[in-house]
Amino acid sequence: MIDHVSITVPDLAAAARFYDAVMAALGVPAVGRSGTWLGYGLRADAAQPGRSYLAIYLGNPPEPDSRRHWCFKAPDRAAVDGFWRAGLAAGGVDDGAPGLRPRYHPHYYAAFLRDPAGNRIEAVCHEAVP
Repeated sequence: MIDHVSITVPDLAAAARFYDAVMAALGVPAVGRSGTWLGYGLRADAAQPGRSYLAIYLGNPPEPDSRRHWCFKAPDRAAVDGFWRAGLAAGGVDDGAPGLRPRYHPHYYAAFLRDPAGNRIEAVCHEAVP
């Protein structure tokens, strides 16, 4: 459903360390950067309409205590665990350790982090364990 998302951060270097780590854990490539933006994932086009893209721009921090968040699909539960560990090691803050969230469905396995700017992000795997 999401084609692309753009967010802002006040410290692009801290964001680069954090998003390089969590996106690598999810298998999402870093595709560009400058002094004012970072890009992850691949832009959709006519040949690949299912792609998704995240742009991070230098700007204002998010509103404190916002319920807004972005959730990234993980290929498996190990990737959710890796996302969480990589994010903590790269300056993120725990906002929900990896685990099942059965209130959503019995196999909803997710982890939540706050990036260095305070943006809330999540990684989720919907697959049942074989």
